[in-house]
Amino acid sequence: MLDKLQALKDRFEDVGQLIIQPDAMSDMGKYTKLTKEYKDLEKIVELYDEYKLVLDNITSSKQILDKEKDPDFREMAKAEIEELKNRQEELEEKLKQQLIPKDPNDSKNCILEVRAGTGGDEAAIFAGDLFRMYQRFCEKQGWQLTVLDLTFGSSGGYKEIISTITGPDVYGMMKYESGVHRVQRVPATETQGRVHTSAASVAVLPEMDEVEVNINMNEIRKDTYCSSGPGGQSVNTTYSAVRLTHLPTGMIVTCQDEKSQIKNFEKALKVLRSRLYEIELNRHNDAVGAQRRSMVGSGDRSDKIRTYNYSQSRVTDHRINKTVYNLPDFMEGNIEEFISALRFAENLDKMKTNGMEE
Repeated sequence: MLDKLQALKDRFEDVGQLIIQPDAMSDMGKYTKLTKEYKDLEKIVELYDEYKLVLDNITSSKQILDKEKDPDFREMAKAEIEELKNRQEELEEKLKQQLIPKDPNDSKNCILEVRAGTGGDEAAIFAGDLFRMYQRFCEKQGWQLTVLDLTFGSSGGYKEIISTITGPDVYGMMKYESGVHRVQRVPATETQGRVHTSAASVAVLPEMDEVEVNINMNEIRKDTYCSSGPGGQSVNTTYSAVRLTHLPTGMIVTCQDEKSQIKNFEKALKVLRSRLYEIELNRHNDAVGAQRRSMVGSGDRSDKIRTYNYSQSRVTDHRINKTVYNLPDFMEGNIEEFISALRFAENLDKMKTNGMEE
């Protein structure tokens, strides 16, 4: 571990020099990456410096204990050694956590997409329930959720709803929600009281900027149309809504959130960047191989990750085999317990992969 920490400190010092070079300061993309790396490494280096100081103090105290004959001084040295060893253990645990490979996208904002799956009208209603759950969760976190585009279900809920979430470490927490969510309950449309199984898919994408995902605008077709649904006087009267088609992939992104066509275009472009990034990330993951990917952190939208059973008031996450019996409370956005457990499982998996487990 010490070798890894010393290598990181060397890199920290190198980055500190690179930041002030003229070529870095003239390239905003390069400068942004270097300053972020410097800030991330600074936390580890501060812990490492304290850790080395503690080890040196333990060595000094042991030398005093070996040479000192006075009983009072010996007791003081023993007490100091015990205190320093406790601090050593604390720092070692913190350093192990810092050495776990981090997803560079964790600190980003995210795109949240919820879509009805199998189950007809009930699937759309469930998609609406999930989206409301995420709204409540965002409110509790102090994050801002903005709807970009939506299609209502015929009996309520949404066939599809796309939004952005902004705030600190949004993607790092929300990414565990990607996948297929299954619900087992008696639908409101059911006349004989039978339990139906329906599903909705959730995709959580990190919001990418121009520096990270470069889009050739010659490969984008832009169409405008009148906004629909609730809104101000401009709805259905001005061509403010935007539809972007990425010609190489056929991917289509729409946005009608703003009255301004320019703002809708910018937001749609953000969603497109994030989706194109996801395609490249999936290609990379396939190349890496399944054995090197954590099931918890894969974020594959085809994975069935969670079941919501209303008759038993049960929520089960299949990735970590965790079950709770407080479904109403969970649907009010109190999902932190699951996210913390998923994060812990992923970190444990990364520690094992990097040979840092106990």
